[in-house]
Order: sequence, then structure tokens, then C-alpha cells
Amino acid sequence: MRIISYNVNGIRAAYKKGFIDWLKTDPADIICLQETKATKDDVDYKQLEALGFEHHWFSAQKKGYSGVSVFTKIKPDKVTLGNGHGASDDEGRVLQLDFGDIRLINAYFPSGTSGDERQQFKYKWLDEFYIYLNELKKKHPKIILCGDYNIAHKEIDIHDPKGNKNSSGFLPEERAWMDKFLGSGWIDTFRLFHAEPHRYSWWSQRFPTVRLNNKGWRIDYFTVTEALKKQVVAADIYHDVKHSDHCPIYIEVKA
Repeated sequence: MRIISYNVNGIRAAYKKGFIDWLKTDPADIICLQETKATKDDVDYKQLEALGFEHHWFSAQKKGYSGVSVFTKIKPDKVTLGNGHGASDDEGRVLQLDFGDIRLINAYFPSGTSGDERQQFKYKWLDEFYIYLNELKKKHPKIILCGDYNIAHKEIDIHDPKGNKNSSGFLPEERAWMDKFLGSGWIDTFRLFHAEPHRYSWWSQRFPTVRLNNKGWRIDYFTVTEALKKQVVAADIYHDVKHSDHCPIYIEVKA
């Protein structure tokens, strides 16, 4: 299974920037998207079907906001919309697919950058999701969780750790959540293969030179449960793919 996770920051905008042409290069069997900001009927999904993709969407109730989708050439055994938490499901943040004994979860974690209210929502969401995931592991030992986590875990994962110590996405409480999460039996797959610094998946759009100078954050992840660790054979970040302020991340798993 070759899987990509990609926050497209609006699927309609990505389409205009060559997203379909990129899909034609066959980058993966399964494409997990976050922040689609659209419903299925807002895009020409026939182009996806022509490339052999089955597509599943879970959009926010608010139009043009949030939302996740999965395009897959491997037929899933089951598709689950959301995770049963009302506020999260209203915002279209979680989409789950079963492939044999593997549960794939595509998640768009909340951002807290717009103010205290959303930061508190983020903390609540993180706490609820942590409990949900660890309960789910009892039924599905093999889980792949991908998406935009909106958290840079360690100093190596951000270009300016000192300057961003008070920034949402790198706050001590958020980083502590990542410590707790990864300490509870989840593996950061990228770090299984890459110990080097300066590997990022998101760059601010406020300053045009930020991406050019690679002043980014690694906030997009593939994490897997311990039961899947030995089946992970590759992981990478495709920083040269540019349809968004994020770039795609990649994992390959022996099913």
C-alpha cells in the first residue's frame, strides 16, 4: 500500500494548480486529503474516476471549510465517516477506511491560530481523540493515522523553535500531547527513516520567500501502531510538490 497524506488548502484551488496532472504520475494507491473546503459535487470527480480512483468525502457542515477526503485505487472493506464526536464531525475532520486488517484514519486536526477559543477547542479535540484512538486500538490493533496534526513535535521539526515557542502549533501543551500520544504505542514513521533536520511539510504563505528559504514546520504525519511498525518499508516528504502551503507526505506499508 502506497499512501499519501496532503493538506491541499482547498481542493478546487489545487485543481487549478495541476493537482490532476500530478495524480496522473501515479504517486500512490491511496490519497488522503485534508482541508478540502468542498463537497464531491464542487469538483470534477469524473477525472478522479478516469484515473481509477474510488473517492470518499466527509465535508464540514459549514461550506468552504475544513473537510477530508480519500481517493483510493484499492477498494476498502468499510468506510466510516467521522468518529462520533459531534463538534469534530460537524467540521468534517475524520474519515476512516478498512483494508483487510488495517484501519486507515485520515484526520484534519484543528488549528488554534485564530484565537483562544479555537485553541481551547483544539485541546479538547486532542484529548477526546487520544481516548478514542486508544480505545480503537483494542478492536483494530493495526492502525495508520495520517493527516495535518497542526503540531510541530520537536525542535528539529520547526525552522525557528525559539521564535515560535509561543505560537499555536508549537506550544508546550501541544508538544506534550504529542509526547503522550507517541509514548502510548504510536510510531512517527518519518523518523524511522529520516533523522536529518530541515525536513518540513508546511510553510507560511504570509511571506513569499519562506518556502523558497525552507523556513517551515513539519506538522503533517503518518503515525502507526506498534503492531504495524515492521510493515512500514518507506516514508518521505515530497517538498517539491506545490499545489498548497503544505506538501504531500508518503508512506509505504506491506499489507
